[in-house]
Order: sequence, then C-alpha cells, then structure tokens
Amino acid sequence: MEEKVVNVKPGLEGVVADTTTISKVMPEINSLVYRGYPVQDLAETCNFEEVAYLLWNGELPTMAKLNAFVAKERSMRSISDDLKAVIKKFPKNAHPMDTIRTGVSFLGMEDERVWNNDPETNMDKSIRLMAAIPTIIAADYRARNEKDIIDARDDLSFSENFFYMCFGEIPKQEIVKAFDVSLILYAEHGFNASTFTGRVITSTTSDIYSAVCGAIGALKGPLHGGANEQVMHVLKEIDDPAIAKKWMLKALEDKRKVMGFGHRVYRKGDSRVPTMKKYANLLADLLGETKWRDISQVLEDTMVEKKGIHPNLDFPAGPAYYLMGFDIDMFTPIFVMARITGWTAHIMEQTAHNRIIRPLCQYIGPGERKIIPLAERA
Repeated sequence: MEEKVVNVKPGLEGVVADTTTISKVMPEINSLVYRGYPVQDLAETCNFEEVAYLLWNGELPTMAKLNAFVAKERSMRSISDDLKAVIKKFPKNAHPMDTIRTGVSFLGMEDERVWNNDPETNMDKSIRLMAAIPTIIAADYRARNEKDIIDARDDLSFSENFFYMCFGEIPKQEIVKAFDVSLILYAEHGFNASTFTGRVITSTTSDIYSAVCGAIGALKGPLHGGANEQVMHVLKEIDDPAIAKKWMLKALEDKRKVMGFGHRVYRKGDSRVPTMKKYANLLADLLGETKWRDISQVLEDTMVEKKGIHPNLDFPAGPAYYLMGFDIDMFTPIFVMARITGWTAHIMEQTAHNRIIRPLCQYIGPGERKIIPLAERA
C-alpha cells in the first residue's frame, strides 16, 4: 500500500496549533504585545503585579482592583514548614530548576483542590503559584548556602520581597526596577516550548500543578530558558573585552553554538532586547562593573556582522542577573517566577475551550514483518 505523502513540519515550525487572546509575537515589525499592549511600554510604565493581572484578566487593573490583587498575592507568599523541611533535605548540588519543579509538585500535593479546575479555583491557584514560587526559590538558595531561610514579607513589592528573602536586604530602587522589567519581559511569549508543554498537559484535563511542572521541565533546557545561564558562562569564559572578537570568530569557525543568539520566531532581532539591554547597561553604570557589558557588545557586533544573527532576551538578561548578585544557576528559576503568569494564563485559556492536543506522526520505520522464532534468529 502506497504511503500518503505528508508535509512534516519538524519542531512544528510554522504550524498554528490554536488561537489565543493572551499575547501576539509580530516578527515582521519586531513587536510583542500582551493583550494588545506593547511589552516595552508595559515594562516602562507598569510593575510586574499589574502585568500579571493583565495576563490573567485581559485588562490592566484599576487602583482598587490592583490593591485587592496585591493584597491577595502577598497573603499567599508563605510556604508550609513541611515544604521548608523538604527544601532543606534537597541535595546541595541539585540544580535550582529541579528543586523548584519539586517544590511546585509539593504545593500541588498540599492543595486539596488539586482536581478542581473551575475558573475561580484555577485563578486562585495561579495567584498562589505566583506568590509561593519566589519563596521556594529563595528558601532553596538560602538552604544550599547553609543560611537560615528568610520568611516572606507582606509589606514589600513582589520584586523587593524576592531580594529580601534571598539576601536579607533590599537593593537600590534602580536595581529593583531592572529586575521588575526583566520579569515583565519574560512573563509571556505565545506558544513557546514550555507554554505549549503546559497546554498539552492541561488538554488531558490534568491539574494545573502537573502542567506547571511539565512547563518547568521544558524551560530547563538550554535551547529554551536555560540559555540565560549559558550566556553568563560564556561571558565568564571570555572574561576580557580585548579577546571577545577573537573568541567569537573562533566559535563561528568551529561552528560552536553561541547561546543567547537567534530565535525561532524573530529573524530581525528579539523585540524585548532593547529594553532589557537598556536596563542591563544602567546596572553596569550604577554598579561600576562594565566588563560584561563591553564583552557582550563585542560579541553582538561580531555575530551581527558575520552572520546577521541578533541576540535574544537571554543575552542581556544573564549578565543583568549576575550584576544583581544572583548565582548563575538561579537565572532560569527567576525566568519561572516571571513565566508562571503566562503559563497559567494559557492553562486557564486551554481549560476554558479544551480539546486534547494529540498530533499525528509519519511513520518511516520498517514495513510490517513477521517475527522469527528466537531459536532461528541469526
């Protein structure tokens, strides 16, 4: 029987799997909007809490609605003593992406509503995840470094509280603003790999915690969220702006994949990069540490000149987080802190209009054959 010719799309490139009202990536005009608002405008004008509200509710909040939302988020930041005890038992060399995945799974086990996927309950779970994930990340950071866990505070903004839980103090507001901007830029990006993973799991009518754990697993990969960590490793490997161009030319000659460059959707440059680069540069000036900025600029100029490939958001975000004082292996968990808003927005959207996501595949293996008895096999 002759096989039907199928136009296979490896990696689902160019395939439109569903509709969404949450965000739109427009590579032709180098733009990204959340619910119709350009992300660069949101980053400059709003705080992360406003953007989370927008992604979940479709509109920016009034002052009264924002105050109520913030109060609820702040009331959900604490984690149980049982979860703290589990975190303290994590292997000290475990990657924080593994510990946050396990922490989210534990939150799900503690939630008696785990199988309740009605809109109100899923919204409540989403806020809980947004509020508790930073606490888990910070608690793990403290425990890994043999420091006492610092409990969340309800009198600080989302970003301020994370710095406080990690370091016991709040940095200058310019640093807090740069961090907030990074969260807004990372919050949502269409049907990326981790978001699509979350939607696939949700489409089976599994629970929100399972979907988020799956999304975390996808984000961990260096071809997705893990790239921001790899960017900083490259910058540290080079360590000197004077040799950065030579390093890049050798990397290109050796056909080495340089993380932080290129994007499946954007061909003329990631729309989020200019804003993140602006704040990364401000941090460098503020802290008087310009080496990473200088190396980055040489790498960017050389890659664009030689290959026409532009940096993506991970390229400026990595050194920005490093300047803020975070360990390199915390960069992708910080991405989780931001993207949990986009993931859960998509999970709720998928739930509202669900059909199980079950694509076909084209088989290219051997034709049907008979089994040769074991004793007769050569």
